[in-house]
Amino acid sequence: MKQFITLLLVIALATKTKAQEYITKNDISYYADSSNAKDAYMATQCKLELYYPANKKDFATIVWFHGGGITVGSKELPEQLKNQGCAVVGVGYRLSPKVKAPAYIEDAAAAVAWVFKHITEYGGSDKLIFVSGHSAGGYLGMMITLDKKYLAKYAIDANNIAALIPFSGQAITHFTIRQERGMKATQPVIDEYAPLYHVRADAPPMLLITGDREMELFGRYEENAYLERMMKLAGHKKTTLYELDGFDHGGMAVPAFPLLLKEVAAISKQKKK
Repeated sequence: MKQFITLLLVIALATKTKAQEYITKNDISYYADSSNAKDAYMATQCKLELYYPANKKDFATIVWFHGGGITVGSKELPEQLKNQGCAVVGVGYRLSPKVKAPAYIEDAAAAVAWVFKHITEYGGSDKLIFVSGHSAGGYLGMMITLDKKYLAKYAIDANNIAALIPFSGQAITHFTIRQERGMKATQPVIDEYAPLYHVRADAPPMLLITGDREMELFGRYEENAYLERMMKLAGHKKTTLYELDGFDHGGMAVPAFPLLLKEVAAISKQKKK
């Protein structure tokens, strides 16, 4: 009997392992080879990592942009998003001061365009592509979703993004872009490089998540609250804002991941009906 039970456990574990098998593809260039040949920095920086379930079809994909103020950081696959039944794409992009706006926004759009055009080759659904990221990464996702011109360059309608879910993204013009102009981080600007500038009623669903307003970076909560208000005034009916009490700018990401996954699951279920 003991041996029989042991055998059952081995079979169960083997089945579970098989059901949760994932594959990782590293250093995929999302720009064409002809573009990379002209720009060495682009060739090394503009790559992505793809993590996806090997035995599943029509799965959702989360495109994840790392934070770092658009000055530091590298592509990453957050551990909290792994083994969740969906694909995760970690995106690398060019950084300031080596490049200036809108280069890194254009990179973000090129990466998302790559996912739209290629995720079905790995079994994923091009109707279930979610855009997310922390801080600067959240900002990049907000820009390419709300300002449709960036994805339109690749003949992709930004409205086909399943949902935008930024973690503590900047809603006004990013402070690094203002710094490139010689401005202080405390001098607010809303222009073409501000997600707030592009509020529109027909945008994809938006779940905005920030840390505690008293602990966040500058006025990050208030920026997102204003974005939520303006989206609703513009006629958008699917904008939601979460404030994570007790968490600062860096710490808010961990409790935000379950909210992201819950949103992905809910929207995926709706779209598959």
